[in-house]
Amino acid sequence: MSEIPTRADLAALPAYVPGRTVPGAVKLASNEVPEGPLPSVADAIARASHEINRYPDLGAWTLVDRLAKEYDVSTSQVAVGCGSVSLCQQFVQALCAPGEEVLFAWRSFEAYPIVTQVANATPVRVPLTPSHTHDLDAMLAAITPKTRLIFVCNPNNPTGTAVRREELTRFLDSVPSDVVVVLDEAYREFVTDPDVPDGLEFARTRRNVAVLRTFSKAYGLAGLRVGYAIAAEEVIEALRKVYVAFSVNALAQTAALASLDAKDELLARCTGIVRERTRVRDALLDAGYEVPETSANFVWLPLGDRTVAFAEHALEHKVVVRPFAGDGVRVTIGTPEENDVFLEAARTFPR
Repeated sequence: MSEIPTRADLAALPAYVPGRTVPGAVKLASNEVPEGPLPSVADAIARASHEINRYPDLGAWTLVDRLAKEYDVSTSQVAVGCGSVSLCQQFVQALCAPGEEVLFAWRSFEAYPIVTQVANATPVRVPLTPSHTHDLDAMLAAITPKTRLIFVCNPNNPTGTAVRREELTRFLDSVPSDVVVVLDEAYREFVTDPDVPDGLEFARTRRNVAVLRTFSKAYGLAGLRVGYAIAAEEVIEALRKVYVAFSVNALAQTAALASLDAKDELLARCTGIVRERTRVRDALLDAGYEVPETSANFVWLPLGDRTVAFAEHALEHKVVVRPFAGDGVRVTIGTPEENDVFLEAARTFPR
């Protein structure tokens, strides 16, 4: 029997590795917030569940309109997708012909090389600096006539480090005007450093800059999958053309709208997470770990060859963290009690 032919390059396609869930263990592996949706959001989801026999709003237009008002942009500048990762793939599909290049730092969001290859574009990885931040000068040097798209994850996943306003401005000034820069701001709500810019400062004035955000993190809707992009009209029009029909389901749209109604209450939770972030990082520094300054809801331990051993040790102590073999461990900030369990595991790791 002959085999069914598939794309030859799929064998080399890197796999997305989600954070593990282990019964009985604290999960600090997926950058989820520790609390569920607010009661008002849960009630809205429950009410919407009675209508799931109907297709959702194809373009999520009510949500698009609400986001446009929220950020004072035109509805033609907003696109909604099935999580921000879906929009990452839409950017590649919309802007890149086969063989054209997508540039990003490495290590950064692990979906970037996957969605790039799936869309038949060529991923170009630029190593982070020794301080675990984007090397923007090296990224500029890596731009070629084939470069069509650049992802700048700010704050960066998995290191938590952030690019400041002055260096980002200088970078954007130097990027060719026909290359789109996507500022992936999935963790924007956890930023407290005033020198880490809101990407909308640039997206509103530069036609080749887009901002990508999500309801999965600060808003606690990781299980419902809804993200959004804000960019120039022609970019958003292109994104919508490669959108998978009905992929943002009705419950996700309803939950996102209800979350925006409860925005102040939800974002107040971020203050507590930031406070715990500081406590956890300080404790790790006191224990002798190198921990870069983080602007996200997680910390990064650059453990190199000891990464897997640390993750296994943490699991023995009933904590699931996210190892990136050979590079480091990312640890989500959980509740104070969960963080204490992790810190005890970290203190007992033999070094």
